[in-house]
Amino acid sequence: MADVPRLQKQYQDEVRPSLTDQFGYENPMEVPRLEKICVNRGVGEVSENQKALDQAVEEMRKITGQHPTIRRAKRSIASFDVREGMPVGVKVTLREARMYEFFDRLVTLALPNIRDFRGVPDRSFDGRGNYTLGIDEQIIFPEIDVDNVDRIDGMDITFVTDAETDEESYALLKGLGMPFVRRGDEEPAEA
Repeated sequence: MADVPRLQKQYQDEVRPSLTDQFGYENPMEVPRLEKICVNRGVGEVSENQKALDQAVEEMRKITGQHPTIRRAKRSIASFDVREGMPVGVKVTLREARMYEFFDRLVTLALPNIRDFRGVPDRSFDGRGNYTLGIDEQIIFPEIDVDNVDRIDGMDITFVTDAETDEESYALLKGLGMPFVRRGDEEPAEA
């Protein structure tokens, strides 16, 4: 039998009982859980440079451990020089063991590599218990060799939970180790 990822075990042993006590769930199926993590990366210069798409696919594969799907434009937009059906990005959906392993690497290795990192904002919940995090540089991940990167791109990471409210989702992600910064705790921006 395969090893259970560290965060999955932490969820079962610590986070789940904590959430049950905090929110007073009576049925164990009511306790929120992380369903999937979607990692999405746009590739803007595909019309001029096919190599950019290939590099994005390879980097996403290294970061997530899973081959991404190529996302294509739904309709033509002349001002962006995009035609219907052109590749515009790559996407990976992680579930179960790979999801927990990616979450663990993101929280323990990648996020601390961000310059001046103080935590992730708690404002990016969608009202239905899902959280989206924008990453500015793919080079924060240790799997990416900085010397082989032609272009620095960002990506969006969405944590999909089955929580009914943002408070439940916040407690779930916080329990799994997401380094949130509450509003008001942030240092004021310099003028």
